[in-house]
Amino acid sequence: MTKSKIGILGSGQVAKVLATGFLNNGQEVMVGTRDQGKLSEWQGANPSAKLGSFGEAAEFGDMIVLAVKGNVAESLVVSLSASLVAKTVVDATNPIADAPPENGVLKFFSTLDESLMERLQRSVPNANFVKAFNSVGSALMVKPSFADGKPTMFMCGNSESAKKEVTKALDDFGWEVADMGKVEAARAIEPLCILWCIPGFLNNQWSHAFKLMKV
Repeated sequence: MTKSKIGILGSGQVAKVLATGFLNNGQEVMVGTRDQGKLSEWQGANPSAKLGSFGEAAEFGDMIVLAVKGNVAESLVVSLSASLVAKTVVDATNPIADAPPENGVLKFFSTLDESLMERLQRSVPNANFVKAFNSVGSALMVKPSFADGKPTMFMCGNSESAKKEVTKALDDFGWEVADMGKVEAARAIEPLCILWCIPGFLNNQWSHAFKLMKV
């Protein structure tokens, strides 16, 4: 992708994997966190990366990646709303509830009539949210390798230009992209996280991804 500045919001494994992926693709990256100490080891392995607060990373990035826990995502983007205006915000979050899985099935705090992404888009209407990276584990987010070819990343969002930007990033990361349309499609895409996790919780099988087959 064209060289640009990427602001990563979060310091967990998803944030670190995606930040490393963008760095390896030649992008400038700043990771925003409340505790930079969590990233000291990671930054040691990635010295070209910048660390900052959430606000600094949101201001820095031409494109933003939201990679925090779902239960803090809305309050965070609202607090950063002025820095997100007209920017593409890749929403990698899932509305996972605090309750434990039931027979391997995660519980969500959202409903099938309102996704977390819809809440985010409504809370910060001037940002261009694009759902992506939520339906696979962090180990497979960048350059996934499968014998049957590229896996499919399902995405959605209201801005066509933002989706084109995210599609290019996904292509660089080794994904086939399936655009599912507007923000409401997140009601179907977010629960793919539940489906993806079931083999992991039941059989410790985490090395899989979805593939959309076309005739």
